[in-house]
Parts: sequence; structure tokens; C-alpha cells
Amino acid sequence: MREISLSRRRLAAIGLLAASGVFAPGPVWADYPSKPIRIFLPFAAGGIGDITFRLVTAKVTERTGMQFVIENRPGAGGITSAMAGKASAPDGYSLVQIGNSYAVSSSLFATLPYDLLKDFKAVSTLAQFDLLLATKASGEFGTLARLVEYDRANPQRLNFGAISAGSTQNIAAEMFKALIGSKAAVVPFKSSPELIGALQRGDIDVAFDYLAAFASAVEDKQVKLIASAGEKRSALTPDTPTVIESGWPGYVVTSWNGVAAPAGTPPEIIIQLSREITSVLQLPEVKERFQLLGMEPAISTPEGMGERLQADIARWREIIVKLGLQP
Repeated sequence: MREISLSRRRLAAIGLLAASGVFAPGPVWADYPSKPIRIFLPFAAGGIGDITFRLVTAKVTERTGMQFVIENRPGAGGITSAMAGKASAPDGYSLVQIGNSYAVSSSLFATLPYDLLKDFKAVSTLAQFDLLLATKASGEFGTLARLVEYDRANPQRLNFGAISAGSTQNIAAEMFKALIGSKAAVVPFKSSPELIGALQRGDIDVAFDYLAAFASAVEDKQVKLIASAGEKRSALTPDTPTVIESGWPGYVVTSWNGVAAPAGTPPEIIIQLSREITSVLQLPEVKERFQLLGMEPAISTPEGMGERLQADIARWREIIVKLGLQP
């Protein structure tokens, strides 16, 4: 009778523990991550964006043991990569690169097979970089004021250059053209090396791109930076005045990239990933490497990145409408 009584007590105790959740299965994120995490990138291996993500993920692995697999899905204006992320299970094991270019695409394309704000959950921004205006170092346009003066005295004589029609750089060139009332042609190029080559030859008078594209030519004194499109001078180009400083307020073009997860990913996973990325972005060696790549770390919370994306979508929609660009 005593043994039966003890067994009943044990069973009763087990029942109470189960009811309290002690023996209940843990949430899906409790042992996260238990396998490698995929990150879909909308650009080819070896480029600045690819290098950025590999640098950050390698440091996260070094500090935490978390494993990452980079999957490059270039093409179709980032749609291929975004769709791979959207189609993935919202379990934290698939992430996707999201950035300023996607905010532009949201208004530039008439239809897209995804909704940035509904289909993805922001995790963290990684890097930001100001657009730059550059001329041939041996040319006559040593300052932005001199360039605008020449353009007004010689309508339709200047050629502006930027990569890929519909890119942030290309739209920025159209923005500047409208800002100064220019009739210059905006010539699209397939890649940044082609753009820089055209500038050095004198085929175009002004190129619109980022520091990573100009760095080598600037160092060789073939190209001169005449203006930055940041709100203030960048620590990466302290001697380059902003367009605002040069007398044209309101011209700000700053790009960024970040990480997002499929909508529905547990918030605990989002917070964990954001925390690890933020820690890595503060490392001196990461800041130094970013500087060599022409970027600055962009530390944010998931909420901060989401707000930035939402604000950029609204801003670029307004710009595209004002410029009269057709989707």
C-alpha cells in the first residue's frame, strides 16, 4: 500500500510539473541556431556588398560559433534574392539583404512579387555610404560651383554618368540635373569600372557613384571628388564638401544595406541576430575594414531599420514622381 501511495504521489507531482510548463516542449527558438543560417544576396560574389556580408558573418561566427552560408542570387533588380527570402520558412535560418536599392525599386517598378514592409522583418542595418560626384582630375571642373557655372553658360554640353538606369546612382544624377536646372544627358553604364573609364577618357564630365568605385582612381590622381551627397561631410572624405555646403540645399543621397528575415520570424530570433550584428559592427577591425571599402558601420535596432526603410520608400516615391520617371 505504501508503494502504491508513493507512486500516486509521484504521478501527481509529474502532472503538476507538466501543467506548469516545466516538461512542456520549448519554443522553436530555444536552441537557435542548431544549423547554418542562409543569407540571400542580390549581387555576385566578390563585390563590395558580398565582401561586407562575408566580413560581418565571419566575425559573428568567430565570436559566437553561429554558422552562415552566403547564397548569391544576382539579377532581376534584386527580385530573385528577395523572392528566395520571402519563400523561406520564418524560422531564422534564412535571411536576405535589404537596402536603399529596394526602397527605390518599390516605386520604380510598376509591380513587384513582394511587399517590403509586409513580407520581411528588419533585423539590422550593416553599412552606409554617401553618394559622391567626381570629375576628371585634369579637367576644368575643380569645384561644383564651376561645374554649374559652365553648365548654365553652355546648355546641353555636359554629360553626366551613372551605372544602370533605375539605380540609386542613376536617379541621383537625374535629381542633380533637376536641382540645377541642367539639360545635360545622363548616360547609363553597365558597371562602375566602365563608368570610371569613361570619366578618365573624358566621355562624360561628371560621374555619380560611391567611394568604393572611385577610390583607386582618386588615389592615382586620375579622378577628383568635387562633392558628397551626405547631410554632412563624411569621415571617409573629410576634404570633400557636401552639395549642401556648396550652395544647393536638400540634395541628400545616402545608401545603406542591412539584413531582414521573412515575416513571421520569432521576435526572439530577430533580437538575437540584431544583438550579434551590432556587437560586431563596433569592433575596431571591422570599422577599419569598412573604411577601406568606402563605407561606415550603420548600427541600428530592428525597429530603427524598419523605420528607415519605410521613410526611404516614401522619400524615393516622392522623388520619382517629381522627376517624372515612369515605372
